[in-house]
Amino acid sequence: MNPTIATYATYLVIAVPLTIWVARTLFHNGRVFLVECFKGNEHLADSVNRLLVVGFYLVNLGFVSLYLRVTGDVNDTRGIFETVSSKIGIVMLALGVMHFFNLLVFTRMRKRAAWEQAPPPVPHVGVVQQPPVMPQR
Repeated sequence: MNPTIATYATYLVIAVPLTIWVARTLFHNGRVFLVECFKGNEHLADSVNRLLVVGFYLVNLGFVSLYLRVTGDVNDTRGIFETVSSKIGIVMLALGVMHFFNLLVFTRMRKRAAWEQAPPPVPHVGVVQQPPVMPQR
């Protein structure tokens, strides 16, 4: 087998399952945050969660596909390992960035939901109001 083809195959065999694993992890663990963000509306939280996972797949699998090409020659087993490891490293960094972006979005949504559910501020006790001014004649 051509070393470049072996590099492509190895890269895809690692990158695609890695992307699927991260997406499933985000899907299962992100639900709790979304249910809280949507004030207990589980149906809406599940729908948004599925849409987020689809977007995650599109972005990351698109990146994996675009990053597939090898620019230099791969001549031996060492070249295969070096090329695949650098490509998988970049894919893992991209997955990490997407993960932290999702966490940032979830955290902001959660803070907003908590802010909206908070009771109104309590007025100061003992505040003296001035009596209304009577018009002079």
